[in-house]
Amino acid sequence: MIIERKTHTIDAANKVLGRLAVEIAGLLHGKSKLDFRPNKDGGDVVIVKNTDKIIVTGRKMEDKMYYHYSGYPGGLKTTPYKKLFKSNPNEVLRRAVYGMLPKNRLRDIQIKRLKFE
Repeated sequence: MIIERKTHTIDAANKVLGRLAVEIAGLLHGKSKLDFRPNKDGGDVVIVKNTDKIIVTGRKMEDKMYYHYSGYPGGLKTTPYKKLFKSNPNEVLRRAVYGMLPKNRLRDIQIKRLKFE
């Protein structure tokens, strides 16, 4: 069975981060397809433009933190949203979408179909 993958181009200008991530995660997972099955990878390719113009609501710009733990004592690293967004806005959106995809073997395969312009 051959999977037909469509390419969706999304303009992220003036869109809220979480709502955009939900839309992209659904497309990557293939939820809108008629032959959707949660155990099969039938999602589409998503290309996102203007990620530097994404907006967030509330005080997330100042308060939101991203965490990474190395596994060693004292190895918890924190990065503020503002710093990560300034250096790489694509990574902010990628992390939001990654967290919304199903936590199974398909997640790493599906996130590879998220592209940025």
